[in-house]
Amino acid sequence: MTCFCYILECADGTYYTGWTTDPERRVKQHNKGRGARYTKTRRPVKLVYLEPQTDKVTAMKRERAIKALSRKKKMELFS
Repeated sequence: MTCFCYILECADGTYYTGWTTDPERRVKQHNKGRGARYTKTRRPVKLVYLEPQTDKVTAMKRERAIKALSRKKKMELFS
């Protein structure tokens, strides 16, 4: 099953990183306040980066790696 790592830009200009099997559904969940505690108060969010992964384990590892990046490095991924 294909999984995806993603970065959302929140209304306050911060970034949220996660993984999913269905990016469109996940963004909708975030915008309805049901995606993550972090994004619940920072809506609306928009998808700024999407990276396909081969499986769940790889996606989770990549999510952790992206979260460890500085804001500048994250922005370089999608700029």
